[in-house]
Amino acid sequence: MTDELLVRRDGALGRLTLNRPRALNAITLAMVRAMAAALDSWEHDDAVTTVLLDGAGERGLCAGGDVRFLYDDAARGGHGFPVLLAEEYRLDARIARYPKPYVALMDGVVMGGGVGVSAHGSIRVVTERTVLAMPEVSIGYVPDVGGTWLLARAPGELGTHVALAGARLTGADAIACGLADVLVPSARLRDLVAALAALPAHRAAARRHSRQHPADVSAVGRVVAGFAVDPGPPPLLAERAWVDRCYAADDVGKIVARLRAEGMTGTADAITAQSPVALVLTLGALRAARGDTALEQSLEREYRLTRACVRRPDFAEGVRARLVDRDHAPRWRPPTLDGVTDDVVAAFLHGTDLPTDPPLGLPRAP
Repeated sequence: MTDELLVRRDGALGRLTLNRPRALNAITLAMVRAMAAALDSWEHDDAVTTVLLDGAGERGLCAGGDVRFLYDDAARGGHGFPVLLAEEYRLDARIARYPKPYVALMDGVVMGGGVGVSAHGSIRVVTERTVLAMPEVSIGYVPDVGGTWLLARAPGELGTHVALAGARLTGADAIACGLADVLVPSARLRDLVAALAALPAHRAAARRHSRQHPADVSAVGRVVAGFAVDPGPPPLLAERAWVDRCYAADDVGKIVARLRAEGMTGTADAITAQSPVALVLTLGALRAARGDTALEQSLEREYRLTRACVRRPDFAEGVRARLVDRDHAPRWRPPTLDGVTDDVVAAFLHGTDLPTDPPLGLPRAP
């Protein structure tokens, strides 16, 4: 185990707490492995009725994966990051298929890898403090951890907007987009945890739970529903008309042109400030994910894309500009969308300089 993840029992509740508050609980390989080990241990433990995930500190559940590790590892030759990505994606798939209720408390900031360990759970709880985003294109990366699977299933083109513009979602938005289930006031989370811990252990808890109606199918869902409140109108849904019109195009340049024609100059500028290659790859991955019949298919595609991204200059430049030097002036290659030709994409993904990494090896989806 690792101090970066707190693993303990609270009555019939198996508790996992991401414990890197100074790094906003960014996920490391040690945390991934500790979570996987705990889930393995609790799956067949009849004394554990429910698994609950939360984050240490006051700022949020998790700001994402350990981007600085990916950055430093790539600079050293890139032998460690494929291991982290593979094990993280396997964990995300395992959470989605976990046979016991997996309750994620998505309080505060939830981004990137934090979405992976929460939004695939069976009961996903947001609060009035939730800020959810997948801003990977801003560092020359693509939405991963099953993010393309989730965003491709949001209503209309809302998921495309979230991915390309780095839009931030409220708790109500997350529910409307299918990334969460209920909103519980942050002041009631401690009471919710106590109520879940008080549930008796029983074998029936191991059945699979319906994401569509969690409150109707399980004792855990009924407890959570007892603390839930009306999330109120989702701000993002009020924007859906222009979002659907603008983002329906299957070309990023056309999307930007439509945004400018609609007078959404700020959104258009936000998109064109991101890595052009990452934008093109992200849109392609989102469109492909719409045809996937299982999360694992999207994860396999993301694994191919993210390994290429980390080894290409835009990722290092994006991390430098956004997270290291913080000058927010990345020098992308190519610098504009016009330069992202089919040949550039092919070289990016299949260049002869890219090593062959071990396959992701996800089990076949049921």
